[in-house]
Amino acid sequence: MSDITENTEVQGTIRVDQGIGVVRMQGRYDTDIDDLWSALTVPDRLARWVADVHGDLQLGGTFEATFTSGWEGPGTVQECEPPRRLVLRMGSGADEGVIEATLRSDGDATVLTVEERGLPVPELHAHGAGWQAHMEDLAAHLAGQERGDWSARWAELDPEYLEQASKLR
Repeated sequence: MSDITENTEVQGTIRVDQGIGVVRMQGRYDTDIDDLWSALTVPDRLARWVADVHGDLQLGGTFEATFTSGWEGPGTVQECEPPRRLVLRMGSGADEGVIEATLRSDGDATVLTVEERGLPVPELHAHGAGWQAHMEDLAAHLAGQERGDWSARWAELDPEYLEQASKLR
């Protein structure tokens, strides 16, 4: 694990809520809430850690995203309360889900909670590992470092989330 991920605690859980998969990640970042909000909402910054995003990132706006994980698709900004809460509807049809990010100040740091809902239960482990890798890449970005090898980190984390998923059945 890289130095930056050792200094950033990311806690992730997966669960099933009314038959739908949910991934929840929480991380504490050594930056103020406005800087972290910018990392979540400014396309140039998003590209450095999670996704290339093109379109309108204002309330009600639509956009196209290509994540470092390889997922591509449309999104809509459903709720936007700077710098505390962002809700995105991602995908379309059977591939549709919701990503909600909430931020809160914690002294000189900011706590970010990301929850993705609407996931297929058999794929929860993969999404859990993926979101943790994304959140670790966010820590690297905020520290002025390059993001890690997402695929390699996903492969390291997936067995932990697969174990969590096995307890859900």
